[in-house]
Amino acid sequence: MTIPQILYETILWVEGFTAITAIIYFNREKHHYWKYFCLYLVLIFLCEVFGKYSPRFIEYDSSKFYNYFVIPLEFIFFYWLYAAKSFGKPKLFYILSLTYLLSFIPNELFFNTRKEIFSLNYTLGCLILMGLVIMEYYKQVNSSEILNFSRNRMFYINLGVTLFYIGTMPFWTFFIQIKQYKEIRDIYYSYFQMSLIVMYILFSVSLIWGKHKDKYPESFLRSS
Repeated sequence: MTIPQILYETILWVEGFTAITAIIYFNREKHHYWKYFCLYLVLIFLCEVFGKYSPRFIEYDSSKFYNYFVIPLEFIFFYWLYAAKSFGKPKLFYILSLTYLLSFIPNELFFNTRKEIFSLNYTLGCLILMGLVIMEYYKQVNSSEILNFSRNRMFYINLGVTLFYIGTMPFWTFFIQIKQYKEIRDIYYSYFQMSLIVMYILFSVSLIWGKHKDKYPESFLRSS
């Protein structure tokens, strides 16, 4: 097996481990909004299982499944987790989600919708997420709990999101140009796979080591 094939098989196992971790910790989180994070991890794993094995039994458009369901689900969930919950700004969540969803209109009108990834939607989704990631780092740095970052659940989630979504944004944004250069494409695709594995490991760590932290630093709230 080649390295990309090994990584491809590893991804599903890691996502499965993360889903099992989420199920185990769900009972502890069932009275807190983190229960939705657990449910999200299980749902994404089921989507990946469906995406990998369903072609053996049924015919369906894989790109549409990911572009119209899985990827929007991922972005909108993280907008909710960051904006509505971590920052306590539900209106910001609605604004960002609507902005992202509206990007499907020009995509349908002016771009090829048969691509593996809708680069316009993915790029905008990542740019919005990048803004939230930066705000989260700012919040953590200005928190009095900065020395206890290892117990901060959002620290691990933010790091994972940075490595995967932000780190792979250029790959999908310029995929048409990059795929013409096989060596660069293969290296970046391997990074895509490895960062996805690391992200889900960090998600598991966030559930195991992380603690609830719902207070917002005064300096963060004033500056937001």
